[in-house]
Amino acid sequence: MTHAPLPAMILAGGRATRMGGGDKPLVLLAGRPLLAHLLDRLRPQVGRLALNANGDPGRWAGWGLPVVGDSLPDHPGPLAGVLAAMDWTAAQGAAHVLTVAGDSPCPPADLAARLWAARGPTGLALAASQDRHGPPRDHPTFGLWPVALRGDLAATLAAGQRRVRDFTARHRPGIAVWQGPDPFANINTPADLALAEARLAAL
Repeated sequence: MTHAPLPAMILAGGRATRMGGGDKPLVLLAGRPLLAHLLDRLRPQVGRLALNANGDPGRWAGWGLPVVGDSLPDHPGPLAGVLAAMDWTAAQGAAHVLTVAGDSPCPPADLAARLWAARGPTGLALAASQDRHGPPRDHPTFGLWPVALRGDLAATLAAGQRRVRDFTARHRPGIAVWQGPDPFANINTPADLALAEARLAAL
């Protein structure tokens, strides 16, 4: 990349209902929190890092990350986290922010570079994965977001519209596709966690 390192926000504002509640980034995978695995992959790629999470920020003490809550009540979903990321980035004077899901421990090592290269006409880029058995699968929480879209995003959320794909479709994103095993696999259930443990053990 020929630009300054991108700021990045880890989206951890969900309530993890399928995991019994709590914070999924703090769930242990191979003896380490998911967040530790994620930071290992993310830190070499980006500049400033922050965490989007709601509730008491003290539970994230020790991670060395600014904690930014949603500006909207009632947990309106990932788009609220993206808006928080845009607001945080705008305060730094940066034009783009990278977002990643806090429950996906092993994103690609070239995530930032390939999203930057894939920017669409509005500057928006999203990640997708594809195996040999089917079409690409999009992962819209892994994205490069132009801060210029935050006014429209705030208006979209104020109107009660919460679907990430509906919002991104309006802004003609570029898509970066990773082939092979899904590097964006996330941990939603105890079964997902067991599968991730098995994958790590096989490496």
